[in-house]
Amino acid sequence: MNAKVIKIQYTTYESEAELNSGTFQLYEEAKKALDTAYSPYSNFQVGAALKLSNGEIIRGSNQENAAYPSGLCAERTAIFYAGSQFPNEIIEEIFVLARKTGDENLVPACPCGGCRQVLLEYETRQNRPIPIAFKIESKGFIRVSSISDLLPFKFDASSL
Repeated sequence: MNAKVIKIQYTTYESEAELNSGTFQLYEEAKKALDTAYSPYSNFQVGAALKLSNGEIIRGSNQENAAYPSGLCAERTAIFYAGSQFPNEIIEEIFVLARKTGDENLVPACPCGGCRQVLLEYETRQNRPIPIAFKIESKGFIRVSSISDLLPFKFDASSL
């Protein structure tokens, strides 16, 4: 038996004021996406914004359904739209935010396992890392330089 350690590098920000201008723009777009969430069952709104290599910014929000698990997460809503409407563009960065319905305060949230897998597929497909940022703790943010940092033991086409 051998014990091993996985290490990832990430950046933390105390507030949105520390974000660079491009990441801050995605932060603002992800906040706007929160307003389009349909979450009557969980009362947990999630918004995502991603930037494409052509400069286009795509927003997505979670869309729930009484027939669980027929809904779709914000990250997948955005990335699937980008993939269907802009199939040849590179996804340069993603920002994800969440809040409870009726509360303007943001809450910590990172992509779920299903979203991590889908985002990793797009990262592999474009053969280029996709940085992602999301809220942590009461006022901070975290940013990793690649989706694979969030899913180090990946399942991809090489696994088939």
